[in-house]
Amino acid sequence: MEMLGHRPLAITQQQAWEALNDPETLKKCIPGCDKFELTGDNTYSVALALKIGPVSAKFQGKVMLSDIVPPDGYKLTFEGQGGVAGFAKGASSVTLKPADAGADGCSLDYTVQAQVGGKIAQLGQRLIDGAAKSTADDFFKRFEAEMQSRYGPPPATPDAVDMAAPAPEKTGAVAGFMHKMGLGKKAD
Repeated sequence: MEMLGHRPLAITQQQAWEALNDPETLKKCIPGCDKFELTGDNTYSVALALKIGPVSAKFQGKVMLSDIVPPDGYKLTFEGQGGVAGFAKGASSVTLKPADAGADGCSLDYTVQAQVGGKIAQLGQRLIDGAAKSTADDFFKRFEAEMQSRYGPPPATPDAVDMAAPAPEKTGAVAGFMHKMGLGKKAD
């Protein structure tokens, strides 16, 4: 299985880096996670409950960080055993970048390559991919909620402050983009 994604975050790059390196934060945000503990140099012991279709299992495993470049990113490898349900192992990379000039926050890009075996592998790739996407979406919802509770809500945009204000005229690149996306006429 391969998965990649991009997430804008309403926190600074440094705040995101600190949160992504905090075992307690990760334990709170990873769905079904019971344990995320530092056991050695950049190595963590992990326990989590996972359900994919009709198969439920408690996985025990470890996560190892490498190629650590604070506050820009790292690579991680993981492996876990779920008893008769099977196993999972793989690698991921996480990259943080400041938001574009004039914007608040930062962005997070990730890639995941994973292999599964046992009963889980027998469920079919579509079911496994769907569960992985759902787990990633749930992680980021929890992560964003945790960051809001820690740092407050993201800065208000002008549109959010005054919902009754008229929309600005679309010109230039914005109008061209909207036209390509079929969202309106391109401005002359």
